[in-house]
Amino acid sequence: MGLYRAQFISMIIMIAIGTGIFVGFNMEWYSIEGNTSPFFEETGYADYRIISEKGYSADDLKKIEDIDGVDNAGRYVSVAADVKDRKDDSVALTVTTNEKVSGMLIMDGDKYDTKSTDGVWLSDKYADANDFKVGDSITLAYKGIEMKGVIKGLIKSGEQLICVRDSSQLMPDYNTFGFAYVSPVMYEKAIGRDYYPQINVVSSMSKKDFTEKADDALGNTALILTKDESASYSNAHGEVEEGQTMGSILPTLFLLIAILTMVTTMHRLTAKEKTQIGTLKALGFKNKRILRHYTSYAFMIGIIGSAIGMGLGFFVAWYIMNPNGMMGTYFDMPEWKLYVPSFCYYILAAIIVVLTLIGFLSVRKMLKGTAADALRPYSPKKMKPMLIEKTKLFHKLSFGTRWNLRDIVRHKSRSAMSLLGIVGCTLLIMASFGMRDTMNAFLDTYYDGAMKYSSRIYFTENATDEQKNKLTEKYSADLSASVSVQAEDKTISVDVYKIEHDLIAFPGEDMDYVKLPTDGALICERLADEFNVKEGDKLTFSPFGTDKEYTVKISNIMRSVSESIAISSDYAKEIKLPFTFDSAYTKTQKSDITSDSSIKSIQSKQMIIDSFETFIDIFNTMIIILVLGALVLGIVVLYNLGVMSYTERYREMATLKVVGFKDKKIGQLLIGQNLWLSLVGVILGIPAGIGTLDYLLKALAGEYEMKMQISVFSVVISIVLTVGMSLLVSLMVSRKNKQIDMVEALKGAE
Repeated sequence: MGLYRAQFISMIIMIAIGTGIFVGFNMEWYSIEGNTSPFFEETGYADYRIISEKGYSADDLKKIEDIDGVDNAGRYVSVAADVKDRKDDSVALTVTTNEKVSGMLIMDGDKYDTKSTDGVWLSDKYADANDFKVGDSITLAYKGIEMKGVIKGLIKSGEQLICVRDSSQLMPDYNTFGFAYVSPVMYEKAIGRDYYPQINVVSSMSKKDFTEKADDALGNTALILTKDESASYSNAHGEVEEGQTMGSILPTLFLLIAILTMVTTMHRLTAKEKTQIGTLKALGFKNKRILRHYTSYAFMIGIIGSAIGMGLGFFVAWYIMNPNGMMGTYFDMPEWKLYVPSFCYYILAAIIVVLTLIGFLSVRKMLKGTAADALRPYSPKKMKPMLIEKTKLFHKLSFGTRWNLRDIVRHKSRSAMSLLGIVGCTLLIMASFGMRDTMNAFLDTYYDGAMKYSSRIYFTENATDEQKNKLTEKYSADLSASVSVQAEDKTISVDVYKIEHDLIAFPGEDMDYVKLPTDGALICERLADEFNVKEGDKLTFSPFGTDKEYTVKISNIMRSVSESIAISSDYAKEIKLPFTFDSAYTKTQKSDITSDSSIKSIQSKQMIIDSFETFIDIFNTMIIILVLGALVLGIVVLYNLGVMSYTERYREMATLKVVGFKDKKIGQLLIGQNLWLSLVGVILGIPAGIGTLDYLLKALAGEYEMKMQISVFSVVISIVLTVGMSLLVSLMVSRKNKQIDMVEALKGAE
């Protein structure tokens, strides 16, 4: 089979690309799961969080610890604190009374000491970005209170697996934000009281059982959240689920296209060796030896292709998971170990078995006849006239058109596989570019259109209404408040707005903008689906800490970056929902806002946009990988099938040369056929790509409600790349026309 060296190389490449992308993308989500789960366990990640603004005493903690089924518990607080002498820097200042619950992993320095009077344990990534090291002094400011300490250790924490200020910031920015732990002794001395608004609990009890026992112990006054409702765990779990979806769609398409093409190619390659097999039989070679010889080719293709694909998969996974990759940047992990899901090995083994079996069956079929039968050369298929051939129109068509139509119909399987390759390539490119367009549209809609402000001011907990109103007037600000409520056993946020300067807008279902009603509520699309409510329906909820119920009328559906309901402050007062404004939005730049005792922190919108654009840059790289993978796979598939088509039509083209056709004209025939198939493939591939993208977006909805957006440019470039790829392959194959030996090709023609 030395004549078909290019085909064998291309088959190895097909298997390598298909298995590589499949293994790589599935390794991504499996590695997230395999790394984060032990990290959560090692740092004592809480199963339940009991939250109340009133705070919990040591006696309250003892009541929880005494509950049968509670393994461990500790009081906990995390607040935003500024880093003195660093204008834009802040940290999540954290305290735990029990280092075994919501604790940390020491990367450098001393262990966490709950009795330390001056110790600060600082995020190692924030420290690296800002040249802090163990032994340095650092001063943290909270509510105007300064806590000066010495960095005793550099740490990582499961509670800060994704180190962002809030849900509006997509990617961490360690240059300006990190986290720090101090001891209960240092914290209580600084603020002058014993105040912990949260108890974190490690327990294997069900939520129902734990809630009942916690309510009995403390009274029904608390918000109880499971770890599934906590930011770090839910985001990690969400990435695993989204990764599983991604790994089961696009990479699987790569693999299926490669395998189906392989099956066709192996069968046709073996068929082309018919004469060679007949010669071996005539020389006395046993059927078993011939069978073993030819089957070994298919086996080796599977082995080599899978081995290269596994290496490629490791590279793809490493690219995503390395410290500068998407997941490496997103998650603050001590290290990333790459894990291969066991089913990937089964898939690779199945590929090798299928290819070997196809080779075996193809050769065995030819060995059934005599040597004389096998020595007869390949004869073109006989075919009945097509229906269109019986019409006058057919005979008015050019010779090339008629020739190509007959050839496409005569070789249905080959034509179908070529068409499948083109459709698959178009689908993958369309879905990839469409995902990019959707992400960019999301950025424009939310961060340019909905967020019309420049800065967000967060008030301190003890800021008075007078102080808030003064700041609002000074900076021409719009106000907001967030109330945590429970609706149908689900924790959601009711966001209350006082909008006088149009600094906040609300994207609608079609990514237009809907007005905040004065007599109703906006509900995000995801919650509307979950609660099965629509415009005009009503929804009832209860704020945490009270059994009182409040009912709102749903006026419209919105798209949101969080599971929330939006209402106006006037409507909140009308239904008597208690709320306290906690932030203000202003056009004033962060650098122009003067310090004030009522300001806890200031968030720049540009910082949020920068973090999202960092994510977009990393995401675009993944898109490039998918597009390049689709193009390479498409080229290899079509080249493989094109060469097979060329060898099958070798005599036909030799005949055309004998009757006077030039190489250029014959090449045009080949190019014309591929062009037809390309156009049909593109026509089918574009809606298939749109459908695949729509399915992906619904499956990957997760935290952000994105609406599919595909630009005309993406459609055009998908068509150009696919058709260009097909024409490139056609030109490569058509160049072989010059190598046709007319005398040799026509020898033995039947």
